[in-house]
Amino acid sequence: MRYQTPQFIEEDEKLFGPLTFRQFVYLVGGFGISFVAYKALPFLISLLVIAPVVAVSLAMAFYRVNERPFIDILEAAFYFFFSKRLYTYKKTDKPTNQGNTFQKTEITPVIKAKLSSRKLKDLSWSLDINEKINSGVNNDVSDNDKIHI
Repeated sequence: MRYQTPQFIEEDEKLFGPLTFRQFVYLVGGFGISFVAYKALPFLISLLVIAPVVAVSLAMAFYRVNERPFIDILEAAFYFFFSKRLYTYKKTDKPTNQGNTFQKTEITPVIKAKLSSRKLKDLSWSLDINEKINSGVNNDVSDNDKIHI
């Protein structure tokens, strides 16, 4: 029996003319914020608010970076700027072609992971299961229960 394989599953459906639902929401949200700023603020100040709001809403709706939506780039930027980072410095000596030595400073980022007791138990369980699978030990199935083909 033949089945038709779905194609283009990565693309969203166009619901509002040439716009997807997500694009429509971004544009309507940007228009709504701009309209509220226009009505609530004096004209010159509202222009200062409206310009970036319109630019960001248009970018979120239509601009793609490396075939990824702009909202993913914004999310990564917020995560980068607001997450904690710890950098350690390690000095190493490297000889040059002239025989002189100099010191080079390397910067290596270090991320401290916080493990809750639940995550630690899950990790331990996962490692135990993988160890049993790799060693060929299976305590759940006896030799009589195995099906030989």
